[in-house]
Amino acid sequence: MIDPILIPELIEILSPNLTPARRNLIEEVLAMRTRHFTVVIEDVFQDHNAGAIVRTCDCMGLQDVHIIESYNTFRPSERISKGALKWVDSYFYTEQEGGTIQCIQSLKEQGYQIIATSPHENDCSTDDFDIAQKSAFFLGAEKKGVSNTVLKNADGFVKIPMYGFTESYNVSVACALLLQTLTQKMRKHPSLQWKLNKEAYEAKKLEWITKSIPNGEKMMQYYLTQLIQNQKNP
Repeated sequence: MIDPILIPELIEILSPNLTPARRNLIEEVLAMRTRHFTVVIEDVFQDHNAGAIVRTCDCMGLQDVHIIESYNTFRPSERISKGALKWVDSYFYTEQEGGTIQCIQSLKEQGYQIIATSPHENDCSTDDFDIAQKSAFFLGAEKKGVSNTVLKNADGFVKIPMYGFTESYNVSVACALLLQTLTQKMRKHPSLQWKLNKEAYEAKKLEWITKSIPNGEKMMQYYLTQLIQNQKNP
């Protein structure tokens, strides 16, 4: 963990190694990043779905993705994800039988309400969903959907409107439709504090600058060591 006091200095030192276009892109993406919503992927096993969900989360501005691997290993297709895992923070829960509960408890401790996405529950649609509270949206495995554990522990349910004969959307399509609707409502809200706080913003900025520079991690560690030594020997 880097001392937050040193992060602005490291950003100032490393930023000249980026092109102006890259610096601007990092600023633009960070301005739209959020932890107000997060997505939980529960035992999704098809690589193209896994990759598409993570890619969608990045494109929609979600910073965190939670991945439950109680029974199925999460193997996102790199061809589909386009490197999205590099830019989002992923948290894994691998304990068989208990991974879902572990994830739910962790998210509740962070202030999230647990929302199960299910076309079979009679609750609100995405159009009517109240975006005011921090929410973690659980997406279930192909065919089975979210587990009974999620259904029993959910604080609410949300479903995406459907108008055809098929009973559900593909899980990656469901993720895209869900987030497209809810993140737009979130960003248009006149008073909702959905952006990253200053400390998280600065920490993420340093991380992304470091990732954008060849040998950036080595450079960052070198200058970090110098700054720490300067603190000890002013």
